[in-house]
This record gives sequence, structure tokens and C-alpha cells, in this order.
Amino acid sequence: MRPEVQSQLTPFLQTVAQASHAVLLLDYDGTLAPFHIRRDQAYPYPGVALLLQEIVRNARTRVIVITGRDAEDVLPLLNVHPRPEIWGVHGLQRLNTDGSMEMPQLDERTLNGLSDADRWLGYQQLRHTAEFKAGSIAVHWRGLSENDAENLQARVLLGWRPIAEHNGLNLLEFDGGVEIRAFEADKGDAVRAFLDEIGPNTPVAYLGDDNTDEAAFRAMRGRIKQGRGISVLVRPIWRQTAAQFWLKPPDELLDFLGLWWKTCAEHGAMDGGAAAAVKA
Repeated sequence: MRPEVQSQLTPFLQTVAQASHAVLLLDYDGTLAPFHIRRDQAYPYPGVALLLQEIVRNARTRVIVITGRDAEDVLPLLNVHPRPEIWGVHGLQRLNTDGSMEMPQLDERTLNGLSDADRWLGYQQLRHTAEFKAGSIAVHWRGLSENDAENLQARVLLGWRPIAEHNGLNLLEFDGGVEIRAFEADKGDAVRAFLDEIGPNTPVAYLGDDNTDEAAFRAMRGRIKQGRGISVLVRPIWRQTAAQFWLKPPDELLDFLGLWWKTCAEHGAMDGGAAAAVKA
């Protein structure tokens, strides 16, 4: 990790060292795992799952993956035991560690809008480009030529925009695709709901990579101002963002997770010893 980044992260990691519990909120695609044309083969960067497994087993960190995917799609890719919580469809689903699933009942207007979006794909012979999830449909163009991707993007936006407006749905562009989804499904809302559930003194970090994570970065600002939170952009190339810090995957991501695990593992040490361990 770049020395200047580590020095900036050290005060927060010291806060983690002194707390009884902490929270890691993690995006999946582009953050824990590189993008892959075949989404069922988007496995984490080497070493990431092992470090997350050690963090989970340490029991001082509540690990939650907040992803645009269906929650159950992440488990076989991540392959961490005991498994963390998975919040799918941008937080609309909540797959708990005991396997129970929480999801609000979608209203008729939302369901009708998603049906219209699906029918439009069928008329346009584009269903093969789509990923169908509870509460949303995403079209992916990763792997297409730049020209084909731009054409597909323009077609889908033109066709879906009036459907979204008529049915109160959210139309979101992300890195490599566009998604039409239930209005409730937003990572910022998911983060705010979660922060309301936990104590104000619990340190929380959010790591994400693309435009869908910006709402979550902004939702972290209150916790950051209190000195109990950080937001981290994980991306090979920096872009304009609401996040505080930038880490290049995979090496700096692994460094961060390694520092987090070491901090939690040495929690029993005196405060000064824990702080020294963070800086080591």
C-alpha cells in the first residue's frame, strides 16, 4: 500500500483496534472480484476470500456484501465459511448468515413495470443480454466492441426510460451495463438503514468501485464526520468520487484487508500495542 494512504488510514484502524466490534460493508463485482464477461466466473482476486474468511472467523467484524447481484449468486463465488451476510439487488434483499432471506413485497406498479421492460427486451430480441433478478433487470454489454456497446446502451435507454418514468422505477447506468429496478433498491438507502440499526460508536468501512456505490459513499458521511467511518474507492484507475480514499486492486485491497485482520486479531493488546500493530 502507498505509504501516504496507509498513514491516512491509520487513525481509523486505531479506532477499529479500540472497538469491541466493527463492520465491513463491501461491494462485490469490481471491488472484491475483477469483472468477467461470464458473470458466473467472476471469482474474487486471489487471497481476498481467505482474508475475509479469517476476518469473519475472528468474530469481531460483521462482514456484509452489498451487491447489485441476486444475493444467492454471490455465495458460491465468494466461498467464505462461515458465510457473511449478503445484501442483494443493491440492498433490496438481505440474505442472513442462517440462510433466511428478507425482502419487501413489491407493489403491483413495480411488477408491471418490470414485466413491460422484459417484454420490450423480447420484442427487441435482447433477452440474451439481460440478467433477471428479484426487483430488477440488468442488461450487460461487457465484452462487446465499443461501437456495439454504445449502440446497445442507446437502444436500451431509449426503450426503458419511458417504462421507468411511467412505473416509478429507477434506471441506473453502471460500469458495463444499465439496470431498471424497484425504486427502493439503492445502496445509499441500504447503508443508511443499516447504520440506523447499529450503535453510533461502531466503526464502519464501505468499499466500492462504480457509480452504484456513490450513493453509499455519500450515506457514510455522517459516520465519517464522527470519526467512526471511512469510504474507499477500489479501482485500478482513479475517478471522481465521493469516497475518501482510493485503493488499487488487488495488492492495495489485500493490504487493507490484511491490516484490518491484524488489527482485529491483536485486539487483546493494550491500546498502544494495537496502534503499533496497525502501523507495522
